[in-house]
Amino acid sequence: DVAAFAKAAAVAREQRKLSKRLRAAKLRYPASIEDVDFKHPRHLDRQQVLSLANCGFVQNRHNLVITGQTGIGKSYLACAFVERACRLGYKASYIRLPRLLQQLAVGRGDGSYARVLDRLARLDLLAIDDWLLAPLRDAERRDLVEVIEDRSERASTLIASQLPTQDWHASIGDPNLADAICDRILHNAHRLDLKGPTKRRTKTEPEL
Repeated sequence: DVAAFAKAAAVAREQRKLSKRLRAAKLRYPASIEDVDFKHPRHLDRQQVLSLANCGFVQNRHNLVITGQTGIGKSYLACAFVERACRLGYKASYIRLPRLLQQLAVGRGDGSYARVLDRLARLDLLAIDDWLLAPLRDAERRDLVEVIEDRSERASTLIASQLPTQDWHASIGDPNLADAICDRILHNAHRLDLKGPTKRRTKTEPEL
């Protein structure tokens, strides 16, 4: 009947929109909150994760910071939160910091810099992984300030990093820019500080 047809058409439209959001998210892993491993000993609080998974932090424009040693599952969790945000109708994307800085450097060279910044600013949730793996150069620090400033209290940023937050200043380098970046990220930030043995068995196996 007409009502059933209209409902099926609406469901199909929503599914197409979701598929488009998930493609745009560029997830590193096909991750989901439902598949997160809470049994592995890494101080991951199930209730905190499930509470965050409703994406109230995205709606409230708060940030999320996930820290812990390599191989403990930060990247998978970041992708899982981005995937959940997409399912709830938000525009979300995952990117590694080295790739983000590369895109911005290319943008400065080819004239697309403002468009790249605008695209990033329009995201409801931007997940930046591999945060501060290497010390930043001056141009990279300034690019990062632009990205973070555009999003401060306007949209949510998820940071996944091997470095504990107290070491961020030294890795960023410039004290004034470090203050600007850290203050904007850590203000109103939820924290997941993972501790425990690595989950990684091979270089290619995803971390649940």
